[in-house]
Amino acid sequence: MTSTHAFWLAGRQATGEDTLDVTSPWDGRLVGTVSVPTDDQVEEAVAAAHAVVDEFAATPAHVRAAALDHVSRRLVERTEEIARLISAENGKPLKWARGEVGRAVSVFRFAAEEARRFNGGDAQRLDTDAGGTGRLALTRRFPRGVVLGIAPFNFPLNLCAHKIAPAIAVGAPIILKPAPATPLSGLVIGELLAETELPAGAWSVLPVSNDRMPALVQDERLPVISFTGSDKVGYAIMDSVPRKHCTLELGGNGAAVVLADYASEKDLDWAATRIATFSNYQGGQSCISVQRVIADASVYERLVPKIVAAVEAQATGDPADDATDVGPLVNEDAAVRVESWVDEAVRGGAQLLTGGKRDGATYAPTVLAEVPAEVTIAREEVFGPVLTVRRAEGETEAFEAVNDSKYGLQAGVFTHDLKAAFRAHRALEVGGVIVGDVPSYRADQMPYGGVKQSGVGREGVRFAMDDYTYERVLVFTGIDL
Repeated sequence: MTSTHAFWLAGRQATGEDTLDVTSPWDGRLVGTVSVPTDDQVEEAVAAAHAVVDEFAATPAHVRAAALDHVSRRLVERTEEIARLISAENGKPLKWARGEVGRAVSVFRFAAEEARRFNGGDAQRLDTDAGGTGRLALTRRFPRGVVLGIAPFNFPLNLCAHKIAPAIAVGAPIILKPAPATPLSGLVIGELLAETELPAGAWSVLPVSNDRMPALVQDERLPVISFTGSDKVGYAIMDSVPRKHCTLELGGNGAAVVLADYASEKDLDWAATRIATFSNYQGGQSCISVQRVIADASVYERLVPKIVAAVEAQATGDPADDATDVGPLVNEDAAVRVESWVDEAVRGGAQLLTGGKRDGATYAPTVLAEVPAEVTIAREEVFGPVLTVRRAEGETEAFEAVNDSKYGLQAGVFTHDLKAAFRAHRALEVGGVIVGDVPSYRADQMPYGGVKQSGVGREGVRFAMDDYTYERVLVFTGIDL
């Protein structure tokens, strides 16, 4: 794992003049050394992508689908190897890393399926008014141009897949910039794409530093930007290029609501287990991890001890150990930040029910109650293994508490009441409502994205394909309909 890794420039391996060391957040060991492209090499990749726009858009669907199917199959074959790589560079427990590989397998398979049926066109009669007699409109979708995909560290394989696979499916060239902390998983996708027959120039994987991103963002040859990361960076990108098409998948502070009807011991045990697991999976470093629990007052006193017990049962330790549930954060600075936010909340009057301790980059799974509304952890995305709990007097107050946030990504609502589920769907200001489970549920084919400061646009394979393309209408005249 300690060899120097080349990057992928217009479909071929290349090396630059500088290198980047990738280290494990668990023990600091060197995981790998990555070659970093020069400015001239970045220019070469962008120019190649721009030059192949028309050719790639005209590529037969079966060619693009075959390439995507190939990547999906090869990921299956290399699951254990790639999972261990994710765990090493990211600190993600191995069992979650295996799950991430499985999700990426599905993303490429879904994209292959969609590529085969995408863009058949929709026909519309225009003779509904006299002026349209003999006219028929055919609407198809065409790529907007080269996609600049900017991926984060927390899902270093699957969120790269969510940038690359939909672009290939629609025939849009893509320049992928993986996160500097976790570039190795993205480079693996490059290895597998290199085994396909896609046109030269259709894709590049460039592990450049974040300070070189603005130049790429500003490049007029890259009209589409797909960014996953913080709201601060995402909106700075959008503000800097207002005429570009941007998809932003940004932060959240996911809420799980437990309503009064979800009251049996079995119900509360399920809710507590799911909440504890998904406030701490990936070390809490997921935009849809559970950060807030809002429980009806009638179940609060019974639910909270169950949550605390389930959180304390989460095994923290070496991410390479199959028994580990919670590994380190991406680096020690991230853990120090989480520690400071928890300490601020406790100084402000919050009750620490469990956790609250840091060891290097690892932060213990933590539960807080009675959190003051004005402290940072109540308003911002913690991106760590920390959970806050509060009670609400009824459904209306609970839903208002969910909406009392600048974020709106997903929410979970534990209820058996179908009418309450539909009321939640109408009332909650989020991109997705998960009934009977935590906000952390995501199927990779469903639309995924948020409102408010959680971003714009949607991922999920077919929905990203729509985002990377635009409608173009063709009108036929003089046709006997």
